[in-house]
Amino acid sequence: MGKRRKPSPPSRARLAVLTTAVAGSAVLASGAARAEPAPTLASVKEQVDRLNEEAEQAIERFNGFQEKQQKLQGEANRIQEKVARGQDAMNELRTQLGVVGAEQYRNNGIDPGVQLMLDSDPASYLGRASVQDQVAGSWTSLLKRAQDEQRKLDQERAEATATLADLDAVGASLNAQKNEIQGKLAQSEALLNKLSAEERAKINAQEAADKAKAAAQQAAAAERAKAAEKEAADKAKAAAKETAGKAATPQTAAPQPPAANTPAPVANTPAPPATGGRAAAIVQFAYAQLGKPYGWSKTGPSSFDCSGLTGAAYRAADVSLPRTSQEQWKVGTRIGRGDLQPGDLVFFYPDLHHVGVYIGDGKMIHAPRTGKNIEVLSIGVMPYMGAVRP
Repeated sequence: MGKRRKPSPPSRARLAVLTTAVAGSAVLASGAARAEPAPTLASVKEQVDRLNEEAEQAIERFNGFQEKQQKLQGEANRIQEKVARGQDAMNELRTQLGVVGAEQYRNNGIDPGVQLMLDSDPASYLGRASVQDQVAGSWTSLLKRAQDEQRKLDQERAEATATLADLDAVGASLNAQKNEIQGKLAQSEALLNKLSAEERAKINAQEAADKAKAAAQQAAAAERAKAAEKEAADKAKAAAKETAGKAATPQTAAPQPPAANTPAPVANTPAPPATGGRAAAIVQFAYAQLGKPYGWSKTGPSSFDCSGLTGAAYRAADVSLPRTSQEQWKVGTRIGRGDLQPGDLVFFYPDLHHVGVYIGDGKMIHAPRTGKNIEVLSIGVMPYMGAVRP
């Protein structure tokens, strides 16, 4: 048999071609693996809404920390003033102790018995001895006061140190919340900036349509409820008339109309606009802010966040509210949805991070979110949680 010939190795040129082809295939495969579909308008809107809601939650936490910081700062100032006053009192006591101590040293250098023997005027000596006893008593009293004041001063200094440490911790939390808020708002803005003007207009139009749809659904539900309650009231009125007619006697010339002739109040009928008093002041203030920009952690007068607006509206009626929506929820009387009146506070989302001022007819005035202005909105647009009348 003849010897087999070994296959000749590929030439350098062939190797270069093969290598290039393999590398190109790898790049194409990698590029295909990394390719992501362009985000739809719906997905962008969903992400923006989520980021804005998370930012508002963080804003309410920020507001809470800010309120706590202000309280702690006031407490720290008060304690530091106490420490300063205590130190002044201690300095005064030390001065008095020095005077009394010097007097004792001058007068107690010789044994009292020897002083009496040597004194040419014993009566005078006895008088001076009485004064010395008083000085000694003053020394003891002053020393006890000084010890008590020092203990009090040490306690106040420790309290001031702890309060200042709490203040530093709250300041750090404030910075963390601020960074979180700014980060989420920046992400939201970056998403919107990727869209064209036409696409952004579509998102705004969709948002307006969603609000209108929710408001229409709520209005329809309210009308159905009103119709049902009116029907029930009419039936009750008719039954009362029938009962009154059967009970009438011939001697009764003109029976008095029964109490049922007065229709029962309809629970879902919005209260009429307030014409005076506290509710009027609240609602009028809220109306006056329409069109002003939302400003996170702002309480006016040029911009507001949601709880900043409600707090300012109540201040216009001489009522003080806590800073955050969650704390405002805890103030006053809970009100059923059917019993809402203008001026009530209405709350949204399970964690109560949004609040507005109810103005009647199923609507509120609220500060929505960054990039929006204070507006009138149906309370059916967002997840409604309840109402409070402070």
